[in-house]
Amino acid sequence: MSNGTYRIPAPRNEPTLTHAPGTPERAALQAKLKELAAEPIEIPLVIGGKEVRTGRIAELRAPHRHAQVLARFHQAGPVEVAAAAEAAVKARRDWAALGPQDRAAVLLKAADLASGPWRATLNASTMLGQAKTVQQAEIDSACEVIDFWRWNPHFMGQLLADQPVSSPGIWNRTEYRPLEGFVFALTPFNFTAIAANLPTAPALMGNGVVWKPASTAVLSGWYLFKVLEAAGLPPGVVNFVPGPGATVGDAVLAQPSFAGLHFTGSTAVFNGMWRTIAANLEKYRGYPRIVGETGGKDFVFLHPSADVEAAAVALCRGAFEYQGQKCSAASRAYVPRSLWPELKERLLAEVGALRVGPAEDFAAFFSAVIDKAAFTRIKGYLDLARATPGHRILAGGTCDDSTGWFVAPTVIESEDPRSRLMQEEIFGPVLTLWVYDDARLDEAVALCDATSPYALTGAVFARDRTALATLTGRLSDAAGNFYLNDKPTGAVVGQQPFGGARASGTNDKAGSLANLIRWTSIRSLKENFDPPRSVAYPHQREG
Repeated sequence: MSNGTYRIPAPRNEPTLTHAPGTPERAALQAKLKELAAEPIEIPLVIGGKEVRTGRIAELRAPHRHAQVLARFHQAGPVEVAAAAEAAVKARRDWAALGPQDRAAVLLKAADLASGPWRATLNASTMLGQAKTVQQAEIDSACEVIDFWRWNPHFMGQLLADQPVSSPGIWNRTEYRPLEGFVFALTPFNFTAIAANLPTAPALMGNGVVWKPASTAVLSGWYLFKVLEAAGLPPGVVNFVPGPGATVGDAVLAQPSFAGLHFTGSTAVFNGMWRTIAANLEKYRGYPRIVGETGGKDFVFLHPSADVEAAAVALCRGAFEYQGQKCSAASRAYVPRSLWPELKERLLAEVGALRVGPAEDFAAFFSAVIDKAAFTRIKGYLDLARATPGHRILAGGTCDDSTGWFVAPTVIESEDPRSRLMQEEIFGPVLTLWVYDDARLDEAVALCDATSPYALTGAVFARDRTALATLTGRLSDAAGNFYLNDKPTGAVVGQQPFGGARASGTNDKAGSLANLIRWTSIRSLKENFDPPRSVAYPHQREG
């Protein structure tokens, strides 16, 4: 057995490729887009390393061209879920027994594969299946995927090195064991990187995992799984079980060996799963770990000293990159009346210049929302704005589902700072602004803090240093990721650990040591080199 003390390679953030005309990455990606769009593929389940075909088929269509079928995938039911749970528990024993350097090596190799031969595949499948533009795919399905797979081994090394002090004659040690059972990873459609991280962070710590990808992101999820296989992930460590959320989720939470939930999705779904877990506590072997990143109603707050040009760019990018389908997207803004005329002019000019088109259009800034359900929900908020006095649609407000699920980038001014459009998560390309009187700054800050139940991301713009410090303090609980003179999106692994509190989740910070420690069950070991040989203590002796 190898007995070296290993140093995990120092992580680095993956550089973003430009895909500019004439670059090799552009040519490779365009070729891969053409290949993946040519013919639908069939995607099975994978349980214990074996492909499983249930015959319960669902289709994955391109959101920007919904007549096009990209894949047909088999769906899991209770029988397959039980088999996946059993496979994960079985694989855990040998996987956990491997040295941490061996588990780290799988992710480090996966990162290199994603950086090299698999990069175009991950990007193309994300562009086609999730309607991401080339820039949004590159920073997600390439760079952030790679970053998670390089930084998490580094964080694991830091965690394992955290050992207790020892008194003379005593050797104290801390052992970081996997959870007793399996972890359920439930991943969303909007970030391929989240789909890469949620199953593999627990797996890195020695756990077996049952992974259900979002049905609208099965294509990129399948290729992530193939990268992990190519990197040497043993069978059964991660089990790939797409299927209906309620069907798979209920079956997973009914398993006595369920030990943890790693979730990103809606607050309502997370709350429902938490209630189910609580109702099932008596059947579990231990108390499950529950880690969730949920909704957001993320804000941008402008102080009267704000740089209007910078704020306009941040609002446009923060609200409309990836069609506003980021849990961190700028969804509400607070603007002082003194800056509103200039900001309005600049912002509407930027929004009006956005190019909308299919994801394969390399000149597009903006494409379709993910599916019909999202289209209908967002359209409902636009109809609400039209029907509610005190709302003015300044840009966009139109929808077109003739060829794809297209909702125009929309800016709405609300006279009511507590309107539903200022409070509720829309998860689409809708930015609602409230213009406040400069003299009511304190009231505006209080409204920003208290109006929404969420606390995921937020941004403040001010040139005045005292104002920045004051706003940072006043809005301390309003966002788990807080940005000063920058948009509230774009957290980078290793630089801004991501997560929020209140109705936005458990704030266990994806891309950090804090997240990894949730997937361990710590054992303290004390070894006594010279144990006592007498029951009596010195104070009991006669004087």
